[in-house]
Amino acid sequence: MTTTTATTTATATATATATATATAEATTLLVEAVRAGRTAEVVSLLDGMTDAERRTCFPRLKAVRQELRALRWSAESRRAHPALHAAGAACQTGAAAVADWLAAVDMRWSQASPAVLLHVLGDRDPAWLADVVHRLARRPSGSNVSYELMAGLVRLAGCPVPTTEAYLRGWLNDVSGGWQRGGTVCDRLRRDPHLAELVAALFRTEGIGAQLGWLSADGPDGWTGALARLTAEGALDRRAMVDACVARLLRGGAPAELRVFLRLLHDLALTPEEERLRTADWTALASDGVPTVASHAQSVLGTLALAGELAPRRLAEATDAVLFRTEKKLVRAQLVLLGKVLARDPAAAGDLLPAAAGAFGHEDSDVQERALKLVERHVGKVTDPDVREELAGAAEQLIPALRSRAVHTLGATPPEARPVVHEEVLPPPPLPVRLTPAPATAVEVAEEISALLASGSDVAAFERTLDGLVRQAHRDREALLEALAPVVARRWWADPELRQGHPSDGFFARRHELFDSTRAFDLLLATLYGEVRTDTLHRVVREGVPNSGCAHNSLARPFEARMWEAAHRLRTDPQPFLLATPTWDTGLLEADELVDRLDACRRAGSRVAPVDFGQALLRVRRDDRTAAVAAAERAAALGTEEGERLARLLTAERTAPSVTRRTADTRILVELGEVPDLQGEEFPAALRLLGCPVIPYSDRWYCGHWSDGIRRHWFAVVPDRPELVAARLLRDVSGVAVDDQRGAAAAVLPRLAEADGEAGEAAHLCLAYGLGARHGEDRLAAVDALLVLAARGRLDADRLGADLGQLVRRGAVKAARLADAVRTAAATGANATVWAVLRQVLPVLLADLATSARTASARGLGELLAVAAECAERTGARGGLPHLSSVADRRGGSRLVTQARRLRAALAADSAAA
Repeated sequence: MTTTTATTTATATATATATATATAEATTLLVEAVRAGRTAEVVSLLDGMTDAERRTCFPRLKAVRQELRALRWSAESRRAHPALHAAGAACQTGAAAVADWLAAVDMRWSQASPAVLLHVLGDRDPAWLADVVHRLARRPSGSNVSYELMAGLVRLAGCPVPTTEAYLRGWLNDVSGGWQRGGTVCDRLRRDPHLAELVAALFRTEGIGAQLGWLSADGPDGWTGALARLTAEGALDRRAMVDACVARLLRGGAPAELRVFLRLLHDLALTPEEERLRTADWTALASDGVPTVASHAQSVLGTLALAGELAPRRLAEATDAVLFRTEKKLVRAQLVLLGKVLARDPAAAGDLLPAAAGAFGHEDSDVQERALKLVERHVGKVTDPDVREELAGAAEQLIPALRSRAVHTLGATPPEARPVVHEEVLPPPPLPVRLTPAPATAVEVAEEISALLASGSDVAAFERTLDGLVRQAHRDREALLEALAPVVARRWWADPELRQGHPSDGFFARRHELFDSTRAFDLLLATLYGEVRTDTLHRVVREGVPNSGCAHNSLARPFEARMWEAAHRLRTDPQPFLLATPTWDTGLLEADELVDRLDACRRAGSRVAPVDFGQALLRVRRDDRTAAVAAAERAAALGTEEGERLARLLTAERTAPSVTRRTADTRILVELGEVPDLQGEEFPAALRLLGCPVIPYSDRWYCGHWSDGIRRHWFAVVPDRPELVAARLLRDVSGVAVDDQRGAAAAVLPRLAEADGEAGEAAHLCLAYGLGARHGEDRLAAVDALLVLAARGRLDADRLGADLGQLVRRGAVKAARLADAVRTAAATGANATVWAVLRQVLPVLLADLATSARTASARGLGELLAVAAECAERTGARGGLPHLSSVADRRGGSRLVTQARRLRAALAADSAAA
């Protein structure tokens, strides 16, 4: 018995050893085949393994994957990944683990073919395969999971089809791109066993409509036509399709996405009965749908109403909703529909005319007049005195000229004969905010810098954080380095793997420009941690940042020079603090505060940094002459060279540059002459650039100063002379109107309006271009600037109006865009401000119209006249307007002529409605 047992044990041990050896050899062969990218050999080896042997191989495959991650885009990695993708999926047993492996980011762009994956996974339990495919389908659509793989797994598992976004997008692309299989989209859909489930999911999935629309072509390969044809054949349930399509339109969304479902609804060709049963849906869509959908719903309701299938009361409810919309085309179409219905059914006047009177309060006076004409034409059909009284009461919303007419036709109450008392509503002028003290500890400095690097900063946050960094580097450098370690660990220049072959010093040595505050702090932190060489810092400080050759060079160089100087001092001679840190968030520095800092430097024996001190001189406040003279006396008493320079600056007269207008194509730009008081030797070379002339088109067009992250700092370079900044940004800002650009150019306008100092010719031209910007958000920025300048008493309305008139006349600004901007400003309550501007704009454009019937500036002029008329009515403005009568006396009822008549009546009226 003992001998037998021993023999059995020895045999088992030998068998286990042989098995282990064989498994190890098989694993080695598999890994070698994976490394060599021999996918066919990998599949063959996997076919000969049991599940246990496959699981044994997985740790080695995992190690290979980790090794290839470090190589990333190497040839070895690209060669091995498809085989590794298949082997790793086959050697795991958990559905979640396999799904994670198949959809892993590092496998995404070099995968095994779906056929190979289906082969190595095909022998698994169907329930397990179903779990895997549903996990894959729930991945984001950007995970690049193969649709062919997911569809194959569904087929093998025999499970319900996933209806996730990722699966649907793959299905759409597969059907649309299946021309190689022959037939049309309709033919391929007809053969799909999961057609009904997947089509139903199209209506439920957000965002899928945009792709469906992109894939929907006209003709036999069009998706909407194919779905409509399959519905007519009975392959898809018609009622479910119509209900789903209408429900999707009711849910709303992006217009581009809804257009494809609206097209499908057209292709389904609803019968009159189907349309009648969904009357409530058409009313809701006409009320709240996007314009294209609302227009379709409106047409369906009109068809039903004219066919007698829609009760007058229901049409009145729909009218109330449509007239509330801002799209004038829909409103006008609804009024036309009411006229047609009233012509067919006079008895409906009692229900429909009060609904039409809802347009009496519309913002467009043309719509008001259309509604009044409709009511006047049919009011005789109303027999109920309560309805007549309701119409007369609604007429009080009409503009004064129409209200006076309604007195005779509808029995409305005459407007009170008393002068209009207008109260201008402007935003409160922005007040400067004093900067809080610099961060007091190294930890606080690190926290502030981390927040700044993550999300940017305004001038105030940047300056106080910069000052805190300088102070802590002087006070306790080691503590600062320790506190900054977690922040620095995430920076690109501190990670050797991210900058292989690109030393940090080489980067900063080649790229001196600092395009935003983040790049500035990267330079300072890299300097602190020894990633920038001292000779690099010394060379840039000595030679200066190279000329960028663009209009912004003189604005960018002072900021860059100060940062490079601060970095150099951090390495060679840390300063106790910065002299140029402003007192206020606008960038202004109080003179007494600068004197105190110079005194502290004198007592500490600290060497003054030239650029930092020059920047302080540019920022020092000089408008309060009493305070400036007192501070000058204190500065002179310091007995230092810097004190003497400050004293001279505070007592010197400021000179303004000469201003010359220049025109090129449609633009109007300005040329500034030299600024003598900025050319003195007390300013370093980088700062003296601000005193150089500004000549349009003398520099190259392209530059790298496109980010708003750096532009916001330029206003703080010369905080009380915004005209010097505006002249250098004028060409950029003009692009938002002339070239239809979008972005940071118009974002400077509110900062320009909030800057200390008077707004001159360049600033007003910037504002004029902004008001004519192509994009709505840029026009809103200009409106904000307009209101701020008006609230601060710094808006020259005559100058702005004259500029706008010339720009519209030249075609640089389109009248329709300007009308939208000034209408927005007037809607805030700034009617007098808007009228003061338009009073100068309109004569220029009307004069052109008086001499020629066809001018570019005439397009949109009617909209400008409408805004001007409304402002005149609200403010009680009186007097004549040159050339207005010549337009108002024209024949016809165009918007241009009717609004000219309205404005003339408002300016000539003895009284107006309150």
